[in-house]
Amino acid sequence: MTFPAAGTLDGTYPRPQLVREHWCDLGGTWAFAYDDADAGEAQGWYSDAEATRFDRSIVVPFPPESPASGIGDTGFHPVVWYRRTIGASELETIGASDDAPRVILNFGAVDYRARVWVGGRFAGEHEGGGSPFSFDVTDLLAAGGASGGADVSIVVRAEDDPADLSQPRGKQDWHREPHSIWYHRTTGIWQPVWLEAVPAVAIERIHWTPDLISGTVAARIRLNRPARDGETLAISLSHDGRALGSVTMPAVGRTIEATVPLPQQRNGQAYEELLWSPEHPRLVDAVVTVGADTVRSYLGLRSAAVAGGRFLLNDRPYYVRSVLNQGYWPESHLAAPSVDGLRAEAQLIKDLGFNAARLHQKYEDPRFLFFADSLGLLIWGESPAAYEFTPTAITRTTREWADIVDRDYSHPSIVTWVPTNESWGVQHLAHDGRMRDYAAALVSLTKALDPTRPVISNDGWEHVDSDILSVHDYEASGEVVAARYGTPEAVDALFDGLGPAGRRMLVRGERDRQAPVMLTEFGGVSFVDRAHEVDGAWGYSAASSPEDFAERVGALLEATLASSVLAGFCYTQLADTGQETNGLVTDDRRPKVAIERIREMVQGRHA
Repeated sequence: MTFPAAGTLDGTYPRPQLVREHWCDLGGTWAFAYDDADAGEAQGWYSDAEATRFDRSIVVPFPPESPASGIGDTGFHPVVWYRRTIGASELETIGASDDAPRVILNFGAVDYRARVWVGGRFAGEHEGGGSPFSFDVTDLLAAGGASGGADVSIVVRAEDDPADLSQPRGKQDWHREPHSIWYHRTTGIWQPVWLEAVPAVAIERIHWTPDLISGTVAARIRLNRPARDGETLAISLSHDGRALGSVTMPAVGRTIEATVPLPQQRNGQAYEELLWSPEHPRLVDAVVTVGADTVRSYLGLRSAAVAGGRFLLNDRPYYVRSVLNQGYWPESHLAAPSVDGLRAEAQLIKDLGFNAARLHQKYEDPRFLFFADSLGLLIWGESPAAYEFTPTAITRTTREWADIVDRDYSHPSIVTWVPTNESWGVQHLAHDGRMRDYAAALVSLTKALDPTRPVISNDGWEHVDSDILSVHDYEASGEVVAARYGTPEAVDALFDGLGPAGRRMLVRGERDRQAPVMLTEFGGVSFVDRAHEVDGAWGYSAASSPEDFAERVGALLEATLASSVLAGFCYTQLADTGQETNGLVTDDRRPKVAIERIREMVQGRHA
């Protein structure tokens, strides 16, 4: 079996670091129904006899609030239902056979709680609006007659209470209409749905951990069930068609750990030739086989750390030029408009001169992370906030955060984890010890799951245990920004007193002088031309013309880049989003001034 190199992939496959040769995309037109009375389950809408309940159609995976779904209803609908059938053609597409007899139904993400039936029989449920889940539906398909050529129904009930603030919801508004910095909701299916056929023992997850010092790659392979006696694990790594290393060993248990030596990396004068960075996004191709199951994967050889007040990429100081990305489109909301749209988004960020992006209040589609990996962008992964502090909110946030750290562990682009933003959901962090304990616990949990990346306890202010000391400051004057961050003494004064938002910068312990200081939200300059006027448009400051916009943004970036203390920045924001018109580009991704001018401002003397 021959697999193409990772860098040549088109990003279509929904799970880019665990790819199978045969699969079937279930996106497209499904039957759909609102269930505002929440009567559907009691009335058996999951059964074929109730198919007429589905009185309209929807284009999956676009949420019903979005125009791309074909519905575009932004009202409150806490419960929605989906239905479609699959049959012989889909099973043929995925290569279901004696060698791959088990059929897996995969969901990239369904917001927020999903219950699934196949052939009228319950398949399973999942809670968490941004995390993936799968069900083995082999027996359910057989019971429905699929093996005999009959079509079998797939029915999904999605529940997403717009008023439930214990759900990690990020920027999805709990008001009927968007207000302030919150936007229209994304309900139900919003990432790909697909089928695949697998052997009885199949690979479920791969974690790659490169060790630049030893010149090795550690692999942790998780299976759907324990390997059978006599089965083996085989891993081969290559780059540009050249073999780098391999290992073959007995497959024992459900989780298998292996170490692949890379002989080339022992040459201290040549080992950088394979390292991953935004400037050189080299990907190492991997083929992994356990028993009868073979999958394609990839990884990047890189390290991320902090020391001496600097962010270190591959053990060298690296200045972070980042942009805040909401990952929101007017036509499709949190769902990507297309694979090409995801690629274009990553490329746009690079073309604007940035080397990083902060994925704000959203668990992003893994295909975007693939493009960040292959095109070369550093990524900060961030949890969507719940907006109340309750045991339910804590449990939901923690569980889903752990799922996402697990999902995204192997992406070389992700270099920082951000479980909390601006004390959202822990609003009284400075005064409530329970909230401080929770924020610190999220950091400890993250490091226990992934000790290879820096973690920020609370992006913006009120840090309890952060590897990077981040500051949010929407001061409109470049001169004030220069004075506030230009010298070590000025930054010391900031951390000794109140921050720009009137919040203490530290609420537990002393300042760690090894931790870099970064300005991770600033700018927010609004400019709207007549072609893109928005009701209620606003920003943190406003420009009157394209030239005024460029001068304001340029002054802020120049002041930030001139600082001898700051180790990086994150400008707010990439694109206009809803009523928040402070993007460098419009909501349809058109630069507000010449892209070359923005790039010059962003890169400055640190290019």
